Amino acid sequence: MLHIDTPELQKLLLQGNFGLEKEGLRVDEDGFLAHTAHPFPGDRYIVRDFCENQTEINTPVCSGYHEAVESLAAYTRQIHRTLATQSPGEYLWPFSNPCYIRNETDIPIAQFGGPDSSKTTYRNYLSHKYGRYKMTLSGIHVNYSFNETLLQEDFRRSEFENFKDYKNELYLRLARRLVAYGWILVAVTAASPLLDSSYVEKESFDRDIFQGLASVRCSELGYWNVFAPVLNYTGITAYADSIRDYVRRGWIQAPSELYYPIRLKPAGPNRLDTLEANGVDHIELRVFDLNPLTPAGVEEKDVAFAELLIGWLAASPDQGLSDRDQVQAIQNYKNAAHYDLKTVSLLTPDNQFFSVAHAARNTIGFLKDFYRDYPAEVQEILTFEDDKFIDGENRYAWQIRKDFSNGYAKKGMALARKRREEALPE
Repeated sequence: MLHIDTPELQKLLLQGNFGLEKEGLRVDEDGFLAHTAHPFPGDRYIVRDFCENQTEINTPVCSGYHEAVESLAAYTRQIHRTLATQSPGEYLWPFSNPCYIRNETDIPIAQFGGPDSSKTTYRNYLSHKYGRYKMTLSGIHVNYSFNETLLQEDFRRSEFENFKDYKNELYLRLARRLVAYGWILVAVTAASPLLDSSYVEKESFDRDIFQGLASVRCSELGYWNVFAPVLNYTGITAYADSIRDYVRRGWIQAPSELYYPIRLKPAGPNRLDTLEANGVDHIELRVFDLNPLTPAGVEEKDVAFAELLIGWLAASPDQGLSDRDQVQAIQNYKNAAHYDLKTVSLLTPDNQFFSVAHAARNTIGFLKDFYRDYPAEVQEILTFEDDKFIDGENRYAWQIRKDFSNGYAKKGMALARKRREEALPE
């Protein structure tokens, strides 16, 4: 585990690097999915995800969560301004759940040509296997790496002779622990309780659907494989091979189809052979909903909380994670996506049942104690998150259900217009 036994190292623990990815659907004036070509060709920071109309922002690597959120906000404004120049004008839909969908073919698969044509072939495969509706669910991925000075100092104190081996082991252990504790990130960022009826019934529009969920994309209805993956964290090759094994058995076509909440990623091309050769560069958290209550689509305090959780897990004793624990952990993520977290339980690795709200408050209590000697703003962030479990009305999903019910799609379009107007230069 990380050694942070001096004030200098304690300070470095919360000076990690961030890169944010944000998906979002382009819609027309009436709230239907846009059918125009991707309006950012050649832009390395604004690309496409599954759909041709699903923009994806990939920010540069940023020094700290504040810089990362500011970068995400800047690219979001760029998208708004470009969409305002489209003829007819388009909007960036601000929710994780889509607006209107006419039918399956109303969701245009992203079109890639030349050497990238295999990307379209792969999306066609996903379309047949999972259906296109699920692919419209959009969210935010948080990519994180520790401060390099902190890692070098910790390496000097370790028993490892090779820095790459040390770093791999550190991130493998962190990934294992995040599998067990990452459900709390679902609980604090869930922001998609409402669906338009067209998502569940063809040609049925403008009827709100609420299914007792705070996050559809992280729930049983969202982005998961039909099996609960069990990965091997004993070494980087073992980890890669445990993913390859699902490909060999035909359960998934490619490693990218493993819809897992935590991923270890290399620098450069995101391939398993690159991960083995170059080692782990950063860890990816894939469970944030879009937050329509903020212009950037994510609350800065939530990104900061992710770093606090990572720091605590990396600097605390390991608890182990059995195959059974891994299967249960996935169910915990799904349970954390429910609306009323005081009535839904999860099972911890030490075989105790708690309501999600109770388990979340316990976890935040551990973090408050761990960070007791850090600046006051750290405790303020932890209190901000704790309040969501003291009173459910402090959660985004509860606020959104209150403000956007009885016209989710139409109210959502009003917000999309407002966000675009805010982004336009005066």
